[in-house]
Amino acid sequence: MANNNKQRKLIDKTLTSLGLVATVVLIVIGGLAWWAYSFIGGNVHDELASQQIYFPPKGSPALASPKIGPYLNQYAGQQLVNGEQAKAYADHFIAVHLSEVAGGKTYAQVSSELQANPTNVTLKAEQQKLFQGETLRGLLLGDAYAFSVMGSIARIVSIVCFVAGAAMLVLVVLGFWHLSTL
Repeated sequence: MANNNKQRKLIDKTLTSLGLVATVVLIVIGGLAWWAYSFIGGNVHDELASQQIYFPPKGSPALASPKIGPYLNQYAGQQLVNGEQAKAYADHFIAVHLSEVAGGKTYAQVSSELQANPTNVTLKAEQQKLFQGETLRGLLLGDAYAFSVMGSIARIVSIVCFVAGAAMLVLVVLGFWHLSTL
């Protein structure tokens, strides 16, 4: 009987100690994930704010299109400063305007045509517009929006780790309390 108590106490001590380690690990991961969320969010905001991009003002003809207005009216007149805004602007403002250049052809298509006809001034102008527009759209989607999604995921991971760490801490305290009663 005494040997069973000794084994039980050893098992409880081991599990409680492992719980303490798990608690520390969860809190450290939660802290690092929160730092990543803050770092990403701050950088996305600061980089977008420095570009001074503004949505057209409320009631503007630029928002009248059914391909644009329903997606951008909520941001009318605001400065573009976050990932969701960057996605909306890229997908429903820039992309719509790019589809109106060169009859909806892409940069690659127009560039191929220009190679076949290098003196075509219209193709050169369309290529330049498409290059600039697709580059800006890609930066807004790839840098601002994608990184803001990663930041949101880091925030969720942080919260989950902090909640799990708090739950583990309660279990560890109960484990030490249980050990003291043996």
